Amino acid sequence: MADKLRIDKWLWHGRFFKTRSLAAAMVASGVVRVNGTRTQKRSHMVVPGDVLTFPQGDDIRVIRIEALGSRRGPAPEAQALYTDLSPPERRVRDVTPKNPAFEGKGRPTKKDRRTLDLSRARSLE
Repeated sequence: MADKLRIDKWLWHGRFFKTRSLAAAMVASGVVRVNGTRTQKRSHMVVPGDVLTFPQGDDIRVIRIEALGSRRGPAPEAQALYTDLSPPERRVRDVTPKNPAFEGKGRPTKKDRRTLDLSRARSLE
């Protein structure tokens, strides 16, 4: 194993991105920070002890590199490569529909649909 590794390759080994090209694109977009400094170079070398900050989905991930991987292995092997300094928080998603007349009571009845259509038609007049 080398003592340095490209950042795009490490992110791929750590299973943060499905493909190495996705990891490289994320780094090139300039949203990845290494030890607080923004980097846009895919070839930026990382070493154990570096702290990476990058967005993933709706969350901001803060990761400390513990080891450099030699391959993209299974998930337990990938999780041994880093320490998650900010575990993703469970966000409560709004599961109720945005229709105020519907109020989340299940599927509207035919009468409810007719009333809703009538109120929409009146609002357009």
